[in-house]
Amino acid sequence: MDCSEEVQSLSDEGSAPIELKKGMSIFLDILRRADKNDDGKLSFDEFKAYFSDGVLSGDELKELFHAIDTHNTNNVDTDELCEYFSQHLGEYENVLAALEDLNVTILKAMDKTKKDYQEATHLQQFVTRFLLRETTSQLQSLQSSLECAMETTAEQTRQERQGPVKPEVLPIQWSGRRSNRRLQRNNSLSPNSPLLNLVNSGLYEEDNQWITQINRLQKLIDRLEKKELRLEPVEEEVLESSTKSHILIVQRQLSVLEEEVEEFRPALRQYIDCASTQTGCLHVAVQRLANESRFILYEFWEQSNMWKNHLQTNYSKTFQRGNVDFLETPEIMTTMLVPASWWVLNNN
Repeated sequence: MDCSEEVQSLSDEGSAPIELKKGMSIFLDILRRADKNDDGKLSFDEFKAYFSDGVLSGDELKELFHAIDTHNTNNVDTDELCEYFSQHLGEYENVLAALEDLNVTILKAMDKTKKDYQEATHLQQFVTRFLLRETTSQLQSLQSSLECAMETTAEQTRQERQGPVKPEVLPIQWSGRRSNRRLQRNNSLSPNSPLLNLVNSGLYEEDNQWITQINRLQKLIDRLEKKELRLEPVEEEVLESSTKSHILIVQRQLSVLEEEVEEFRPALRQYIDCASTQTGCLHVAVQRLANESRFILYEFWEQSNMWKNHLQTNYSKTFQRGNVDFLETPEIMTTMLVPASWWVLNNN
């Protein structure tokens, strides 16, 4: 991307404009996407929302934040981000530089295609489509390799720590909807994809049994939150002390920006499809509240540790990272353990 104008504007009062090395313009984009209130710097909450990877603990993220904040302002700016990461890039300095050149080259090619395609012959148009397809295939192949490396390094770190670290709920406060933000998406669905047809159809169809259960659970949770419910068990139920005595129900409330709903739907559908095939996942269901851009996601897991492992997968992290741009307010997550015998009874 051409960021020379941005570089000139990103400087402290009384100091010379920062000069970015080749490949470092990515950090301008990182700050732009992570800076939720558009004040040109990152608070710790904004920093944690963007950089949290499900492996580093909250204390470790805070330690990293203060290590980057060399100006001791309790905020991180582009200058500090570039200064810190430039010392640790290693071989990725060349990677980022190549990506910067590739980005410019592709944008130029797209501009040329836009101008010339309509006037080209049928054969020339075929060649253009073929080259676009092959370029996409090559980029996707590279992306797959990178995702594999991400999974491997994350899993190695988790094993060294002897178990997954549960990601924290991020209490970041956002200042309402943002205007004129340029969003960049890494994943999309083909217009002919059956998944997109499911997304565009509106609410996802679920069995009546599941809808009934979900509605009951929602009412129960609402009443519990309002402290209006008194539970007086008629009889005690003796549970076996085994790891499968309970199942975990996860409720995720996602308040999506109205202008982002159509882009959010494919990402949500892709997440649901991936989670449904994950080991230990019993069921995933979603509802959208009428006349609101708020989605409620329900996940049913055999065991808590299976859900924690699911949080560390690449598709889960991709969904969480995308929500930084999609959501109007932070996600609200609630978990509940219920006796596994209830599940068995419902499925007999």
